[in-house]
Amino acid sequence: MLEVTGLRVAYGGIQAVRGITFHVNQGEMVALIGANGAGKTSTLKALARLLNAAGGSVRYCGKEISRLEPHQLISEGIALVPEGRGVFPRMSIVENLLMGAYSRHDKDGIAADSAHVFSLFPRLKERSQQLAGTLSGGEQQMLAIGRALMSRPKLLLLDEPSMGLAPLMVQKIFEVIRTVADEGMTVLLVEQNAKLALEVSQRGYVMESGEITLTDEAAKLLANPKVREAYLGE
Repeated sequence: MLEVTGLRVAYGGIQAVRGITFHVNQGEMVALIGANGAGKTSTLKALARLLNAAGGSVRYCGKEISRLEPHQLISEGIALVPEGRGVFPRMSIVENLLMGAYSRHDKDGIAADSAHVFSLFPRLKERSQQLAGTLSGGEQQMLAIGRALMSRPKLLLLDEPSMGLAPLMVQKIFEVIRTVADEGMTVLLVEQNAKLALEVSQRGYVMESGEITLTDEAAKLLANPKVREAYLGE
């Protein structure tokens, strides 16, 4: 579904992403793990066209998308849950969800998808008219994921969904991510919590200093001594 070849991202003279190549198959959940500053978020921002790539190719369902505008990617079926959540703080939960469906015109479908999001996140349903800015960090993360799902994406890009959350909230968030993947969603997951990311994914890529240094099945990466030492604290 997604084929990235030689992707480069630069900030001025600093190379944040150094010509990486990877792919995500349809129906897969793939983890991109690495330490802070490895280039993971820059990679997702380039895929979502929030950053201009300095070079390389990004193909989605066989189509080159590296020059499309961000809003065009929504229509193509790609949605990003950004690092830091990025909810609209002065809008209610319901209004935030409707913003996720802004490119759609099927009222019945939008209503059905809203109900599905509320079934995934009952806490959001309980607070549906509450302003997003008054929610806890975990609730905002739920809302950011729900908002992305409202566009009915084929490919979901998740950037650090566990960041800053309490363990119980992280567990809930990842239960939903796994449920969404089980429903057939293709997911590219950027996550600093390597153990958590690899436990829910089929394959993984390890990123260091802007380069992909290791790739394998997720279970094999979990058992890899280098990965365990560098990212699992062993």
